Amino acid sequence: MTTEPQDMDDSELDRSLDSPGARYGERFRTNMSAEALQARVIEAETRSLARTFEELSRTGEVTHAAALILGARRRYVTGRGKTAAYAELLSADLATTLSNVFLVDGRALSPLTVLTDVRASDVLVAFTMRRYREETVRFGRLFHEAGGQLILITDSDRAPLTEVASAVIRVHTHSASYADSPTAVAAVCHLLSTLTTASAKGARRRLANRDRFAADLGLHHPEPGKESNA
Repeated sequence: MTTEPQDMDDSELDRSLDSPGARYGERFRTNMSAEALQARVIEAETRSLARTFEELSRTGEVTHAAALILGARRRYVTGRGKTAAYAELLSADLATTLSNVFLVDGRALSPLTVLTDVRASDVLVAFTMRRYREETVRFGRLFHEAGGQLILITDSDRAPLTEVASAVIRVHTHSASYADSPTAVAAVCHLLSTLTTASAKGARRRLANRDRFAADLGLHHPEPGKESNA
């Protein structure tokens, strides 16, 4: 009996499907109903998330990464391509309770600017998934060589930068779709920011100040039923 790719455990076949086009041709069938595809996607996402959490609970890499972030003087977060969205998510969550959190997006803040003033007390959280973006690999390596600590969030133990990272958080991204799954990556962002916030000094004060200033700036639309009390 032929084994379907979604049932293979980190198989060579799955890793060989290194582009959305290749995955589309392998995973989508013209005679598959929407209901059947939905079931396959839900099953694959559930499995990937469970495997990621089980492995991270065993290795303790997320708690180690949270400690590195808490102990840093400056916290940089980066990712390119699709992983830029994960970097923005994590940096936004960290910035609510920590000071000196910077998103290195190549626009507002460039790798060149960061590399000119790296200290041993600085940490860089880098997201890199297959097909690994060269910009992220070069930046992460140079940051490490300049003396900073690197936290890597990636999809493989053999990914670039794993050999120089102070912490490696591996996520399972296998999917039944043409796109690698973002589910476990987003969940890890949430887990990492939660563990960091729980131990951050002044987190309660910073959150209270954010709520007050957000109200003063009128950032949020009133919830239904609260307009009359505003």
